[in-house]
Amino acid sequence: MFTVQLDNSGEVAVLQCTGRFVRGSAIKDLRERVTTLQGARVIVLDLSDLETLDGGGLGALVFLHRWTNEHGIQLKLVNPSHFVREVLEATRLIEVLNVSSVCDAVRILTYPDHAARFAMAL
Repeated sequence: MFTVQLDNSGEVAVLQCTGRFVRGSAIKDLRERVTTLQGARVIVLDLSDLETLDGGGLGALVFLHRWTNEHGIQLKLVNPSHFVREVLEATRLIEVLNVSSVCDAVRILTYPDHAARFAMAL
């Protein structure tokens, strides 16, 4: 099972992803949540509670990376679980996707008025 919890505070939207990010409704749900956000300049995907992801999940992360870039939005993947980090490293997507630490995410959330500046610095 996959769930997404949204905390939207102005220009910064944080989506807490929990469960299994695999082919099917999980991918559709996250894509829809991200692509329908209004006014967000920074989108943070908290991956700390993801149990697993498959090729479909990886493809969805790449899609969201490309989509946000095309729309002038910064996408941050924050605190991936151990398994997710291993998959991102094994596929070398960690070099392509913007993976940040929890400390970086706290800086973004602490200063939402300066979200774009912090996003560019990360």
